[in-house]
Amino acid sequence: MSEPQGFDGSGNTRRLPVLEKPDDVPADTAGRGQSSSTAAYDPLPVLGDGKDRNGRFWSARRVPAAVVALLLLLVAGAFLYDITAVRAHRQAMSWRKSLAGQLADRPLDDTWVLVGAGVAVALGAWLLVLAVTPGLRGVLPMRRTHTDVRAGLHRAAAAMVLRDRAVEVSGVQSVRVRMTRTRADVRAVSHFRELDDVRADLDDVLAHAIRSLGLSRPPALSVRVVRPGRKG
Repeated sequence: MSEPQGFDGSGNTRRLPVLEKPDDVPADTAGRGQSSSTAAYDPLPVLGDGKDRNGRFWSARRVPAAVVALLLLLVAGAFLYDITAVRAHRQAMSWRKSLAGQLADRPLDDTWVLVGAGVAVALGAWLLVLAVTPGLRGVLPMRRTHTDVRAGLHRAAAAMVLRDRAVEVSGVQSVRVRMTRTRADVRAVSHFRELDDVRADLDDVLAHAIRSLGLSRPPALSVRVVRPGRKG
């Protein structure tokens, strides 16, 4: 009799990673040869649901949002307290009187006015860039095999896979891989065999490795093979 899934043979059970079934999947589809409620997955990819359904993952950008929210809260709270104090027939705070006086006296072409305006423009442009760009440049989107699941592969993991495949080629002594979103630069050191033969083998092996990664936009491959430098 075969052992149930999740039994390791030592009397203990181990929980397997699962993906939850979407709410819109009918219940009568379970048990028809495929299970919609559970599925094993490779822990290497990053699973998630991004804002861009077909492109890169979108970063939550919690730190910039928290900083902006905190600054706005402090500034709004200070102005609200001062306005409330004035409405209660108390003196306005000295900093608001000084600020109002400076804004009334200084001309628009004053150096400090221009510096403050430049800082405000730079901060606004930075926030706009964060709002319209996905972020998460280190995660490469993978091809979607299920409509409700997105997967991404870290660039460091993809570079490690290419490096492991490259060192298996005969004649390769060491390999350095630099992976970007659109390009994979491979620099290999060969201590024997002809460089052209090693480069041809690397082109074939690495091209197959890139296809096996399952990326939605496979990066362009660039291979360079050199001899080891002389010692001393």
